[in-house]
Amino acid sequence: MTSSSQDLFQVCTAQEGDEASALELLQCVTQHLATADANQAGDYGTKSNIPSQRSLFLVLSAALAFFMQAGFAMICAGAVRKKNVRNTMMKNLLDACGAAIAFFVVGYAFAFGGSDPESGNKTFIGNANFFLMDEDDYAFFIFQYAFSAASATIVAGTLAERCQMAAYLCYSVMLTGWVYPVVAHSVWSANGFLSAASVDPLWGVGMVDFAGSGVVHVTGGVTALFATAILGPRRGRFHDDAGSLLKTPTEFPGHSQALQMLGTFILWFGWYGFNCGTALLYNQDDVDSIFSLAAVNTTLGAGMAGITALIANLFLLERTTGEAFFDLKYLMNGTLCGLVAITAGCGVLEPWAAVLTGFMAGFVYMFGSRGLVKMRLDDAVDAIPVHMMSGILGVL
Repeated sequence: MTSSSQDLFQVCTAQEGDEASALELLQCVTQHLATADANQAGDYGTKSNIPSQRSLFLVLSAALAFFMQAGFAMICAGAVRKKNVRNTMMKNLLDACGAAIAFFVVGYAFAFGGSDPESGNKTFIGNANFFLMDEDDYAFFIFQYAFSAASATIVAGTLAERCQMAAYLCYSVMLTGWVYPVVAHSVWSANGFLSAASVDPLWGVGMVDFAGSGVVHVTGGVTALFATAILGPRRGRFHDDAGSLLKTPTEFPGHSQALQMLGTFILWFGWYGFNCGTALLYNQDDVDSIFSLAAVNTTLGAGMAGITALIANLFLLERTTGEAFFDLKYLMNGTLCGLVAITAGCGVLEPWAAVLTGFMAGFVYMFGSRGLVKMRLDDAVDAIPVHMMSGILGVL
């Protein structure tokens, strides 16, 4: 018999008397145990259990979102020529490494440091919590780090097969330490001028970007657009060796569609952490329903966009060339477009609206991908139509 059991037995003996029957003593012990369990459950439910559960699930969601880095890496590896795989993989890992340090040192502070939800003041950037000083919500930090790293990795695919490593590392640190935090602060900080959570939101509503169509994907997509415009196309893509413009752009097919397909499935899987995990940041009684709604909408948006892009491209090919075929690239990238587009409203839209969003995203990819070629912009993985254009659709 343990000491706690002996103490409880002595309490009941004193309470019931030495002449109490075994049944009376058993009833006394049972009542004390029931009271202790109720008090313990009350303490867990109001003080420690809910916060600990929130931190646990937020870290798990961050892990899922971070696992998307593997998806980006597989897509990039499959979309480039075999000789450039090693170079491309290094860029993806540099994003994760550079983002970790930059976001820890200044990025988190610029994005969320010193936020005051009760103040109506609007600030350009945060001004506290550098190096995570005086910050104890580490789960929130690691979740936001995964978002910043995802935004940076978007550019890796666009710039595949060109760009020096030193320059790319500088870009990665700059984006996650300055550019992304400024955008995140504007939309997600309570003191951001676009924040829907502000005491005085812009036009009474603010900008609703539930999980980052604009903050994460448009930021990465716009950066990719400027980067590819500055660096120029890969050699031989739009011009011959003499520098003359080719009538028909040269296709540089990736060496492995299997890797691209694997990357697509990994991204879809990780997107549940990306979108559903964001529901944990909202202090509402119906977090569980928001969490579930985000999962449903994420699934519907991706599925509809993939089918739409595949069928629309098939129809357009038949009308323009007379040789229609199912293009796997459009199915994969169309699915990713749907995921990006639904990210902004996954926690607030009805499921039918998620299907409609995915439908529009499929067409956005089809016309966006063709538009880049006409503009002579070389995007090796079509990250610009997938992330920038679909992200804009999602925010709107």
